[in-house]
Amino acid sequence: MKTADTAQSDPDFAGLIVRCAPQGKIDVMVALIRPFPPRSRPKVTIAATGGGTLNFDARVAAAGATVLLPDEVSAFAAGKWQTAASLSVAVSEGDSEIRGVVALNGLREAYHSLLASCSQ
Repeated sequence: MKTADTAQSDPDFAGLIVRCAPQGKIDVMVALIRPFPPRSRPKVTIAATGGGTLNFDARVAAAGATVLLPDEVSAFAAGKWQTAASLSVAVSEGDSEIRGVVALNGLREAYHSLLASCSQ
């Protein structure tokens, strides 16, 4: 987990989670303090330092406190994000929006270590 930069994030933004998923895959999730309703489909915008903004339709997991990003996002965690300094994240659902910034230092090492343990 990469925690939020509290100076640049909303109080309800906790950070970014990268975890093992079934079949040796990797999930990328946004961790929140204030949950969204369980059946909501939040919109997520992610901008990496150095360029590139991505927009996704996501789904809520773990009682609304985490937002599971689509499988294609793990390719960014495995590649481009490993050389970026930080990510800016915005999660919106209806009238509610939660924004945050996550520093990515150490992501490369953590991702490769996680990947090795997920496939065991």
